[in-house]
Amino acid sequence: MSSMDLGERLRAVRLKYGLSQRELARKAGIANGTISLIESNSISPSVGALKRILDSIPIGLSEFFSWDLARTNRLFYRASDLVEIGREGVSYRQVGSDLSHRSLQILSERYQPGADSGKVLLQHQGEEGGVITRGRLEVTVGSDRAVLGPGDAYYFDSRIPHRFRNPGGEICELVSACSPPTF
Repeated sequence: MSSMDLGERLRAVRLKYGLSQRELARKAGIANGTISLIESNSISPSVGALKRILDSIPIGLSEFFSWDLARTNRLFYRASDLVEIGREGVSYRQVGSDLSHRSLQILSERYQPGADSGKVLLQHQGEEGGVITRGRLEVTVGSDRAVLGPGDAYYFDSRIPHRFRNPGGEICELVSACSPPTF
């Protein structure tokens, strides 16, 4: 493996675990600039130094070297790549599979006629918004309710109890985002 691959790999793993270069250096007990130098391929660490850095993440050497960087650094997704996390009558197709260290969740949603997010109103930390692209969607946020159509949008504090329902006779489609990922 070239040092170029090693630096890119360390950066990808560090970001996946939500660590800054400074945090990782502190946890590993090394100088702050060392992580930056490794990631920029200015220096190549010994196996012992790399193991000490990885132990502070924690990730083993074998996992580190077998990690699929193409999936970690992925920027673009085809429709067939979206991850289905929906249930009866509602399709939630998520962009990306591992959102554990992401600050935003993006969904392509589809509600069958009459389908809803459930009788119990949803409530969670964060914010969410969406734009209806097809059909109609009834959105309830607290005591407010609106039926939205193509081109209409919503955006609210997710701590307020909320619910979604397709009141129409055709499929409703929308693109939504939630920050932080909570779904």
